[in-house]
Amino acid sequence: MDTAPATTSAYPPSVNFHLWEPCNMRCRFCFATFQDVKATVLPRGHLPRDQAIAVVEQLADAGFDKITFAGGEPTLCPWLGALVTRAKQRGLVTMLVTNGSRLLDPGWLDAHAAQLDWVVLSIDSADPRTHARLGRSIAGQASRALPVEHYLTIATELRTRKVRLKINTVVTAENVDEDMGDLLLMLCPERWKVLQVLPIAGQNDGAVDSLLIDEDRFSRYCARHQRVVDAGIKLVPEDNEDMTGSYAMVDPAGRFFDNTAGAYRYSRSILDVGVAAAWHDIHFDPQRFQKRGGIYQWRARVIG
Repeated sequence: MDTAPATTSAYPPSVNFHLWEPCNMRCRFCFATFQDVKATVLPRGHLPRDQAIAVVEQLADAGFDKITFAGGEPTLCPWLGALVTRAKQRGLVTMLVTNGSRLLDPGWLDAHAAQLDWVVLSIDSADPRTHARLGRSIAGQASRALPVEHYLTIATELRTRKVRLKINTVVTAENVDEDMGDLLLMLCPERWKVLQVLPIAGQNDGAVDSLLIDEDRFSRYCARHQRVVDAGIKLVPEDNEDMTGSYAMVDPAGRFFDNTAGAYRYSRSILDVGVAAAWHDIHFDPQRFQKRGGIYQWRARVIG
């Protein structure tokens, strides 16, 4: 049953902490570049280790049940393990969104898997050439797009360690006519989140324009993958309306932010004013959060 544990918190049960602005890929559609944050308040693109841990502590104190660590590319953060461990110690379900480029580095999964409940792989195509055109390649170089075999090995390694797998796919003009069904059936994630490419002023201006698609093309992409659903993989589509105002998000500077105006609006720092005051600085739509499937059974563990 797709329900999360009940919460008495004044906040939604899940929060995304975009702890790290730097990234080793150059996705043209990326709506979390945070160049505005880097230019105005956080020149290095991230908080120091102790301050980032303090953000996790405050989010736990506030009653969030699940925390998703995102970026940028969070596996570039030297203290990611400390953040995940602290979140786990505080009883939070831990999730990591990653491009997957570093998960097979020697010892990485051995060091971190025990504290991770979920890994979310960002995969937009079964064709590395499409990833190359999108910039989903290391340093944006076409020759350094990850091969399908890399993702399949990650899925196997996660399953061996009882870490649950989710896939995120952004649908753009580059991949809207493709079929990822065979790859999804091989990866066998529990959830597949399919996102309509989202323009955000100050994040992907200009770069995203040629990649935009309408809702009809997005819907046809989702319908094309019915066999994935028939195989028992939960497909979670999110169009631009679904994504607007429906996430609790924290930026690399430790501030809540929302996207309701088509650009990011940032709260005061959680470390300066606390979670409650910072939360009141932004807009969150609980009905839209529920509608997009924001609550599901994220606490069950993989058996076998």
